[in-house]
Amino acid sequence: MVDTVGKVGQPGERIQAVVSVGMLSEGWDAQTVTHIMGLRAFTSQLLCEQVVGRGLRRTSYDMQEGKELFAPEYVNIFGVPFTFMPHEGDEDALPPPPPQPASRVQALAERRELEIAWPNILRIEHEYRPELSLDLSKTKPLTLDAYETPTIADLAPVIDGKPDVTKLTSIDVERLGREQRLQRVIFQSAAEVYDLMKPTWKASREYLLAQVIRLTEKYLTSGQIVVSPPLFSQDEVHRRILYTLNMTKIVQHLWEAIRFENAQAIVPVFDKERPIRCTGDMQPWFTRRPCEPTARSHINLCVLDSRWEASEAFELDRNSNVSAWVKNDHLGFEILYVYRGIILKYRPDYIVRLTSGGMLILEVKGQDMQQDKTKREFLAEWVQAVNQYGGFGEWSWDVSRNPKDLINILQTHNH
Repeated sequence: MVDTVGKVGQPGERIQAVVSVGMLSEGWDAQTVTHIMGLRAFTSQLLCEQVVGRGLRRTSYDMQEGKELFAPEYVNIFGVPFTFMPHEGDEDALPPPPPQPASRVQALAERRELEIAWPNILRIEHEYRPELSLDLSKTKPLTLDAYETPTIADLAPVIDGKPDVTKLTSIDVERLGREQRLQRVIFQSAAEVYDLMKPTWKASREYLLAQVIRLTEKYLTSGQIVVSPPLFSQDEVHRRILYTLNMTKIVQHLWEAIRFENAQAIVPVFDKERPIRCTGDMQPWFTRRPCEPTARSHINLCVLDSRWEASEAFELDRNSNVSAWVKNDHLGFEILYVYRGIILKYRPDYIVRLTSGGMLILEVKGQDMQQDKTKREFLAEWVQAVNQYGGFGEWSWDVSRNPKDLINILQTHNH
């Protein structure tokens, strides 16, 4: 069957896909797995548990009628020697009930006038000024909390895939931090900032490194980093320890400050095969999550993750400033950003076309974390790059902090 997947008239014609678990990342979360088949030898019980875990994502969180319990769900597993826990139920148990019907989410051909398009940008390249500068008065403050910084790390050797807690040892991070001189902290931070900037640097890389070291030293010795509680920062050793243990956060903050201040030009790089994407490109998909029909969206349904989103969607569907809107769900609209040296993907919540013709990227967010602030720095840069490039209309962005502020946001941007 595996050798004839998808071939009409062959044993495997009814199988849609066979996915190798080894090709899937740790964060893989598919809620539609119903069958798992082991097609190779398993060398450890832990591996069996991991494979079985691929089928243990719930498809529905609806309560059973008359009970405060979720309905039982099942996965069929073949060829995996899994004996970690006994089977649930017995041979006389009734078969599981059929799943609840799913809603089909799709673009409607009769609503073609509500189609929304956007530039499909792979990345944004920077052209930096030859002479880098850093205006400390414009640099956003960075706060390091001493209470949130770990000072002890426990390590245990791993034997046969499991930690041996009988040989647990502690590393005194505070002692290691004392051994770090400020100049070494500066060089290490500058080296990481340099690695982030050098791919798009046109001139001499040696000159770039020298400038980055100078700006890093200027920033770390300027007092721009706020330490909480203040008493912790009065001692130079403790302050240096805190810098060492939060170096990734400092590098991210410093790199963004240098990057956004010294970019002479920002150039969007488009996907050559699909430079423009639109809501009409979305493939139909199914969901059992709560959803509501739309009136001013090219997509027939808006899947609701919270009451707040339901309120926002309701307002977008009736507000006089909105010409068309769509929730960014399964659309493929993504903005790359870098956080703590890792390239990640950011998916804004909504795209709105205003009656003035302008485009608004809308984010719904309550409390902000540092990563959320970084996302919006790159979102602002994406909008700036698109507007400078031209040809896609006027784009803007905003954040809705509560359902009541959406009306004012739409009025402000519709000009």
